[in-house]
Amino acid sequence: MDSLCGSSVDSRPGHSGGGGGRVDSYDSAHKNGISDVRRTFCLFVTFDLLFITLLWIIELNVNGGIQKQLEKEVLHYDYHASFFDIFLLAVFRFAVLILAYAVCRLRHWWAIAVTTAVCCAFLIVKVILSKLLSQGAFGYLLPIISFILAWIETWLLDFKVLPQEDQDQNRFQSMADAAERAPLMGAGPVSDGQFYSPPESVADSDEELDDKLDPERGLIQQVA
Repeated sequence: MDSLCGSSVDSRPGHSGGGGGRVDSYDSAHKNGISDVRRTFCLFVTFDLLFITLLWIIELNVNGGIQKQLEKEVLHYDYHASFFDIFLLAVFRFAVLILAYAVCRLRHWWAIAVTTAVCCAFLIVKVILSKLLSQGAFGYLLPIISFILAWIETWLLDFKVLPQEDQDQNRFQSMADAAERAPLMGAGPVSDGQFYSPPESVADSDEELDDKLDPERGLIQQVA
């Protein structure tokens, strides 16, 4: 009985401490890492850079060889005919967004607003003033894809990353408040007297039981 009561008492504080353990583990993960939705956003930003780079390399190879086109588009850069600045635009987006949302873990939209505004303004002006549209399919493909990827990143951050992290933060705060307000569930030490009858009552009850079982013995004791 003692061991049973002891195990029951010991299990109750452990049960109440389970919520605190979950809160502590959530807090540790929240402080030491980034959320899954933010990690997905950073992966998409990396995909943006790699995809634009791949398209630019394909364009260089199609239009006369990589080495020759690199000299033409990089060393002899021409704003009206080169795709090199679109590649640099993708590098600019990647550097700013990774620095802001992966390294600094910014929880505001101003960084993505700056990159999207700069990219859109540059691409619109380049398409209007340059001769890209006369250079085949890549003259259409690279500006359009770069424009679309910039706006997809804006949508992901503004409608997925920041709202989801706010919900997680509110849920964590609610768990922490509930853990602080929860009453202590552990009971004090249990007294043996609560479960055992005094020796006198045990003895008396035994004698009464014997009298009921042996009526002649009770009668002899009364005559004596």
